[in-house]
Amino acid sequence: MNGIFVTGTDTGIGKTIVSASLVCALREKEKVCYWKPVQTGIEEDNDTETVRTLANCSTEEIFDKGFRLKKPLSPHLSARLADIEITIEKILGFIEKNDKFWIVEGAGGILVPLNESELMIDLIKALNLPVLIAARSALGTINHTLLTLEALRKRNLEISGVIMNEAQNKENRKAIEHFGKVRVLAQMPKFEKLDSRSLSNWTKENLCL
Repeated sequence: MNGIFVTGTDTGIGKTIVSASLVCALREKEKVCYWKPVQTGIEEDNDTETVRTLANCSTEEIFDKGFRLKKPLSPHLSARLADIEITIEKILGFIEKNDKFWIVEGAGGILVPLNESELMIDLIKALNLPVLIAARSALGTINHTLLTLEALRKRNLEISGVIMNEAQNKENRKAIEHFGKVRVLAQMPKFEKLDSRSLSNWTKENLCL
């Protein structure tokens, strides 16, 4: 599999918007394919449909197979309540071999449990994809981002960079780059009106990969 794994320092951190932006940024040079292997709270929050809309995705640019769970909880708990077992083996079984560039979005952060013994970081390791981290720009982000970086490096996973979300914070950006020894690829604002046009325009002007 060729592609990138989008994770976050927390839940609700902007992974889905970052993923949509990546689709916009990469589709001119790659045959992109967005995939969310595990989605919880599907009745309230469908990240696949959000990316489809924000990035104006064609049918070929969306891969909508995976675990789709009703309860907006950690994957392991949402699956247990649905009497379903998520395993990395089952997730890998969904994959179709092709020459596309996969943009894979995780659920929550890297240490979110998938079941009683496997974590999201184990899935990243199994997929063997470089990791892009979505992080907040606000107070607390330095600690959360550095912990995420440390955990990824302990697993010898390649890190593509960090995208920070919401208000600009130059000092937090400098601290993450300095202490984390990582590149912050962009600082994504909180859009007054988030739609495909505004995201596409921002991506063209700010996201160079």
